[in-house]
Amino acid sequence: MNLVKEKIAQAEEILAELEIDLWLTLAREAESVPDPAASLISDQSVCWLTAFFITPGGANTVLVGGVDAPDYERSGLYPNVVIYREDVGERMRSILAGIDPRQIAINFSKSSYTADGLSHGLYLMLQEYLEGTAYGERLLSAEKVIALLRGRKTPLEIERLRRAAAMADHAWEATWPQIEAGMTESQIAALLENAILSQGVTPAFETIVNAGSKTAPGHGSPTEAPLEKGELLHVDFGVRYRDYCSDIQRVVYLRRDGETGPPDQLVRAFACVRKVIETAGEAYRPGRPGHTIDALARQILTDAGYPEYNHALGHQIGQSVHDGGALVGPPWKRYGEMVQMPLEENSSFTIELGITLDGIGHVSLEEDLLVTSRGGASLGPQQTELAVI
Repeated sequence: MNLVKEKIAQAEEILAELEIDLWLTLAREAESVPDPAASLISDQSVCWLTAFFITPGGANTVLVGGVDAPDYERSGLYPNVVIYREDVGERMRSILAGIDPRQIAINFSKSSYTADGLSHGLYLMLQEYLEGTAYGERLLSAEKVIALLRGRKTPLEIERLRRAAAMADHAWEATWPQIEAGMTESQIAALLENAILSQGVTPAFETIVNAGSKTAPGHGSPTEAPLEKGELLHVDFGVRYRDYCSDIQRVVYLRRDGETGPPDQLVRAFACVRKVIETAGEAYRPGRPGHTIDALARQILTDAGYPEYNHALGHQIGQSVHDGGALVGPPWKRYGEMVQMPLEENSSFTIELGITLDGIGHVSLEEDLLVTSRGGASLGPQQTELAVI
């Protein structure tokens, strides 16, 4: 089955579940200003202003300009293809009158950027189109619709996520044995990204590399800082495979001359990070709010004498690396309602945390998990042992 058809069918079920009569998505010049949700309900790009009407009953409509119409007529994604030439407003009001929705979900959100694709200009245009009708008073956020649609992965989506995770692991396994003291962060990033490109795929985001504790972990670009013996190499990277992403972190220690193994404090820190991933990962179960899992992870970490991490424990992954919707994180204001949302079966998340050791580096791992009734199931191979060079 076509992936977009699967997602449209899911959207119909979600609308019925939420008792929302219509999900309305507006798009224009999609290659320049794409709506993050558009790829879930359309596999065609659009130039002219286009409106997608999805309803619980499946009598879905796309209102499209004449230049964009042929692709939609051929695709069969929408049973009703309505074409306009000069003014979209009259046709839009006619379609709405036929549906007569009590509630209309549109793509704006204060909490999730993946549900916030409706620009202010398009919103003002929509208000103009609805002027003089009752429908302007029936608008609400599509945040819940989009969160559930992005979160509920179909078998085809899960297959692609597994492949993306496996390819990321393959790139790492091909890369780390080649790493030597004296290589810079930039050189290591290039080595890893070449291993990704050699598989016919692309990096999901710019590779992050930390050589020991010379640079701070986060979202910074690789620098010319060299990796030296006695330091831990930390990398954060992923693969984009057929529009779906992986996002993992790996570490490897470079022994000093004469060392038989890594320092004890590094061994203890790595073991603690693994314990959090294994224990909190088991709590990635349907119905459990994300903030309760994050609290469990923080408790394990602080009980072991380490400071808390300063970010969420896990974010959703899918077509975007940060895929919106539910979040496994603390109840901080910056995260809004996302950490209150219960996890759903077959949704996909990362689990990530780290401990920084002065003079050694950032002991951080990240794995990709699928939410199941038995806990988080790994989408790809995990790093369970500290690699040493």
